[in-house]
Amino acid sequence: MKPVLRISLTAALAATVALPAFADIQSRTFSVSNGVAETHPVADGVAAMQECFDERTDGQWTLNAFWSSALGDDLEATQSLRSGTLEMVITSTSPLVGLEPALGVFDLPFLFGSNEEADAILDGEFGAAMSERMEPLGLVNLAYWENGFRNLTNSARPVDDAEDISGMRVRVMQNQIFLDTFQNLGANAMPMAFGEVFTALETGAIDAQENPYVTIRTSQFYDVQSYLTETRHAYTPFMVLFSGPIWQTLSEEEHEILFACAEEGRDVQRQVSRERSDEALEYLRTDGGMQFTELGEEALEEIRLAVAPVYERHAATIGPDVVEQMMSALEAHRNQ
Repeated sequence: MKPVLRISLTAALAATVALPAFADIQSRTFSVSNGVAETHPVADGVAAMQECFDERTDGQWTLNAFWSSALGDDLEATQSLRSGTLEMVITSTSPLVGLEPALGVFDLPFLFGSNEEADAILDGEFGAAMSERMEPLGLVNLAYWENGFRNLTNSARPVDDAEDISGMRVRVMQNQIFLDTFQNLGANAMPMAFGEVFTALETGAIDAQENPYVTIRTSQFYDVQSYLTETRHAYTPFMVLFSGPIWQTLSEEEHEILFACAEEGRDVQRQVSRERSDEALEYLRTDGGMQFTELGEEALEEIRLAVAPVYERHAATIGPDVVEQMMSALEAHRNQ
């Protein structure tokens, strides 16, 4: 089934399967901004997209990738899409909640229990409905890629339970849900752009941060952090966003190629992300020299209970209907 957004934007091509190069496909270069390093699995997804472009446009399209926030942080890059001065950005949903509060649903703590759950929701009707919300903002979501489950690192002490987090200066993404989640655990939560995190950790301005294992490794946080705790407290997807104003200048055939190639990139990126997550954890525990703690079920339940009020507190901002739809979609998937 085609996503709702794709149907609304390219209805005439809903039945398209083979996508050969036609006369209305022009030679193009698309710049794509990323906040992560070039060693991140996002690069594998970008490479897969380029291979798809080569095949489907006969080499007429080029992806020009910029890494480590070279074109500005994710929110700044996304605003460039809206103004039509940049073609693409691959960004976590979390920095965009100021533009679309409903995206905050993905930040709710302990929402997804597995990669399979996340894939089912993001690639299904709920994910399509969320993508559709981006269109009035001048943004087209081509696909959901994976940032992954987030875990805690710090330079103060091992974290074995909720009490150990209390008092820590923890960098969080610049949105209220992450802020409240860690404040509920007694932390001094400090919103900060990703590009500033390494220096803040290095100088001791903050004690801790939370990110997926792959990001912790590729950003070399192990050089400035001693302790790693598997919390899996949130799963944040990436959105592959395209500029709405530039989208309007492309042909319908070009629209469909962008969708198809972003999905090919998604499949590669997710696979590599999950393989490298296991590899990154092993590296962090050995060569990275981090002391690793895997929380027991009792400690995890304590943390879940502490952050449970976040759901009710932010339902009004996210949209009660959005939260209800998410929980219904999860329940339906779990009951299959």
